Amino acid sequence: MGTLQGSWIWYELMTPDPQGAREFYQAVGGWTISPGHGDQDDYSLIARADGGLTGGVPGLTAEMLSGGAKPGWLGYIAVDDLDAFLPRLQQAGGKVLMPAREVAGAGRIALVADCCGAPFYAMTPSPPPGGGPSTAFDPQQVGSCGWNELLATSDEAAVTFYTSLFGWSLPQTMDMGEHGPYHFIAHDGVQIGAIMRKGQAPAAMWNHYFRVASIPVAAEAAMARGGRIANGPMDVPGGDCIVQGYDPQGAFFSLVGKNG
Repeated sequence: MGTLQGSWIWYELMTPDPQGAREFYQAVGGWTISPGHGDQDDYSLIARADGGLTGGVPGLTAEMLSGGAKPGWLGYIAVDDLDAFLPRLQQAGGKVLMPAREVAGAGRIALVADCCGAPFYAMTPSPPPGGGPSTAFDPQQVGSCGWNELLATSDEAAVTFYTSLFGWSLPQTMDMGEHGPYHFIAHDGVQIGAIMRKGQAPAAMWNHYFRVASIPVAAEAAMARGGRIANGPMDVPGGDCIVQGYDPQGAFFSLVGKNG
């Protein structure tokens, strides 16, 4: 098992229509999305074809929506000790958006924002007996997240923030011309994503790319079920293809896979 601190361990889709989202993403992502367990039967679990878990689907209530919550994907980054981590995050320029709390059978979490305002969950997990390492992120596994891309108001500030807090390394940087540098980031020697300037994006955000078997097939399925393709399909270095869009409930999504 690799280093816990700095690992991407879970992804959540916040949506006002869990059933509609279930039907959409099962067709698009090839997932099985089924209800949760115990007293969390309103929390759906996202599973790959081999049974590995990628994340969950919590429903957004009318109260949450009226309070400003919006449909979207959020990722969880693991930390060794959440309560010790939060003061360090604030000293580095981050903010605590929702205080730390215990989630039965899962661990201790807090919703936070980085130095540029991009939100994510920080979590100290407590796997149940028999539980193994997270399967949520795997660069090559269909059904897992394959790439985490930060759109930052300041790429330099974000690089300093994340490398200092999580120990991520910077294997290389790619010049994207007018879009600025694309800073590849790695954890335990594995490339996990990149940091770049947000450009025309309305706000700083983490953009999570989920791997599918075929981008053309997934894009067609998305459009057939009420989704909208905003960018792509577009070939990227390494032989993959990406596409970005909006699901029927308004959540922005990104996919990576083969162009065939």
